[in-house]
This record gives sequence, structure tokens and C-alpha cells, in this order.
Amino acid sequence: MTATCPQGHTSSTDDFCDVCGTPIAAAPADPAIGAASADPGATVDPGPTMEPGPTVRSEPTPGASPTPGAGPTAGASRPPGASPAPPRTLGPPKACPNCQATNVADALFCEDCGYDFATGQLPPPPAQIDPVSGRAVAPPPRPVETDWVAEVWVDPDWFAHQKAAGSSPTSGVPTVVALKGTVQLIGRRSRSRNINPEIDCSGDGAISHRHAELSLTGGRWSVKDLGSTNGTYVGAPGAYPDDALPPQQRRELADDERIYLGAWTRIVVRRATDAEKAAS
Repeated sequence: MTATCPQGHTSSTDDFCDVCGTPIAAAPADPAIGAASADPGATVDPGPTMEPGPTVRSEPTPGASPTPGAGPTAGASRPPGASPAPPRTLGPPKACPNCQATNVADALFCEDCGYDFATGQLPPPPAQIDPVSGRAVAPPPRPVETDWVAEVWVDPDWFAHQKAAGSSPTSGVPTVVALKGTVQLIGRRSRSRNINPEIDCSGDGAISHRHAELSLTGGRWSVKDLGSTNGTYVGAPGAYPDDALPPQQRRELADDERIYLGAWTRIVVRRATDAEKAAS
């Protein structure tokens, strides 16, 4: 239901205009209007023209109690002698240490990333839903900064030491592989068998698909031959080994020891540089 106030505004209430606050008087029943309705030819005296009255706005009653649950009402009574409440003051905005977003001074959580300012923790990653099963699945692990790398070299001297048939590729710069886990498979890729070693030595045909395994325990790396065809060897610089490691037995690597396998492959495990950590 709508009504029109004396100022010409359309109001959704019929007592006071919800635009300007002017009272809306109900139209009095006029017998002449009823007669005009009955006799279309009758003339109706409209009476004196009403001038619009002054604008009236509803004001709160001084001393009135506020509605329960509502905030403080302007003009509400205050006990005699009571001091007015001091205005609320906020400190300067603070930046989130995780995402650098700007937050208000008293924020408990970052509005952008959910960082908890009290505990310094991030919220758990949201659960992902498998579109096929409709079940929640674990989110992918966050990338982990690596502290170790493996250099994969072509070593013509190792090729010559074995008196292997054929020829060896020319030695060049090594392939550097970031070791992002505690267990690393050394071998050659096989699409049909779904073998994808972390340390890929597919260029050397004398290496088995699942040749050897590196594992990290207590800050030390060990190597284990997985029953390869041509064996896995460990030796110090300048002295090529002649005896292969026993299969399925771990051998801890000293800081200067290298791994020899295949026809010409040498692997050196070392600490990653700062640039290699950033690139990983």
C-alpha cells in the first residue's frame, strides 16, 4: 500500500511520509463526492485549497529507553555526574606478515589470507572435492625448499675404466636435479611400465629402469642398488671402484664419495646453493 504526502512524495506508509516525514492525513469522507459518483452530471465543490504544511520529522523522545538489543540512542539519559564515554580510537593499520595486506589495527585475522595475528598460524587449506566421487580429497602438498641437489655427469674416464663397448659421449656441464624428498629413484623412464625416476639417466642405456635408490636419514644420504643389471658402485675422487654394491643393502655416502653406474654416468650429491634453492 502506498500513499502520497502533501509534498507530493510517494510513501510506503500512510501515517508519515517516509521521504520527508510530513504527516499524511486520511481523506475525510465527503457526501458530495458520493453524490457525484451517483450522478455523473453533478458539480462538486472542491472547497478551499489546502496549503502544504510545514515539514515535520519524527524525533526521538528525550529520556526514552532504547529498544532492547539496539545500540545507544541519541538523547538517552545518563546518570547525573557520569562522564561521557570516550570516543573509540584505533591505532595505525597493520600489515599481514604473510601476504603484506593492510588490516585495521585491532584485526584478529588477515582479511586476505586468514593469517591469525594472535597465534601466527595460517588457516588450513580448503578441502578439494573430487568431481567424480563428490568426496573431499587432500590438497596437493605445498612446494618444499630443497637443501640438496644431485649432479649427473657424463664421465668418459669411468667408461674407459670399465672397458665398455662402443663410445662415450663428450663430457660437459652436469644436469643438476633438486632432491625434494627423502627417497629418490635413480633409473631410466619407461612409459609402458609407468616408471618415472626422480634422477633420470635415460641417456645411458646401460642403466636399468629401476637401478638404484637414494635415501636421506638424519642428514646423511645412502644409496642402495635395487638389483640392477650392471650394478652400482661408490668411490672417492681419483680412484674408480671395481666392486659393485651388494643388492638391496644401503651404503652411506661420505661427503666426497661419488656414485658410478651404467656405461658412463657419475652422480654427485651435494648441498644446494642459495640460487638453486630459490630456483626450486
